[in-house]
Amino acid sequence: MPIRSAVAGRDVEPYDYDVDVRKCLAYAAGMGEIADIYFDDARPGGIVAPPAMVVTPEWPASRDIRTIPEFGATPEESRRGVHAVQDTQFHRLMRPGDKLRVTGQIVAIRRIRPGALTMTRIDLTTVEGEPVSTTYTTGITRGVEVEGEDRVIEEAPPWSDDPVTTGWTEMVIPIARELPHVYTECADIWNPIHTEREVALAAGLPDIILHGTATWALAVREIVANRLGGEPGRLARFTGRFTGMVIPGTDITVRHAATATGTVYEVLAADGSKAISDGRALFRD
Repeated sequence: MPIRSAVAGRDVEPYDYDVDVRKCLAYAAGMGEIADIYFDDARPGGIVAPPAMVVTPEWPASRDIRTIPEFGATPEESRRGVHAVQDTQFHRLMRPGDKLRVTGQIVAIRRIRPGALTMTRIDLTTVEGEPVSTTYTTGITRGVEVEGEDRVIEEAPPWSDDPVTTGWTEMVIPIARELPHVYTECADIWNPIHTEREVALAAGLPDIILHGTATWALAVREIVANRLGGEPGRLARFTGRFTGMVIPGTDITVRHAATATGTVYEVLAADGSKAISDGRALFRD
């Protein structure tokens, strides 16, 4: 069944999410963080969540929006969906004790060559209304048509075209065979193609694959450590396009170079293909 473009503009059912010490510690450990700012909850001011942990409260919204009857795609068709872009603006870091309100809206549905593209804006605020993050998450449902005219209500803000000002720095990161299993539980994001090889093979994949948001989070980790002196609060925005697979048990290479306002980056899989391309980061002073 085609995805109905008329569903653009539909709000995601809001829900609340409590941030606590256990969730923050688990996520940080799952992503291999080591800094005290993520682990020493006895330090003055306590700990903060790694910036990329915003994907945990976002996940139910980005998953469940595809199941509403008006969407149009069948459950089998929805399983063909892949996460294509994660573009997040960080207004402030999450920290234990936060009570978050998660809201969102489908802001674009349009046809592209592989199938149907859907963009959803997801906002995290405190229940009092303080902004925490804004994400434009793009998905592609392969081999599925769009019913109706393309409809775009909102696009992600454009990036400035800053030139690269330094050479490229490279960091090789081994991806443990068990990392998708650890990430699934520590980030509370489950899809069996990442953990169950039989399901992955039946879906036409060569093996289980690492979550795109896990690869994205590893890039965040490296750039915060190497470009921001380990100060995660200086990360204002981070985006990347998921263009390839990462097979657990291999290595990835995170390549990044400075610009006037932040960094450009890409993540290479073991075979040299780009697992994340068009990566950009914006920093605040």
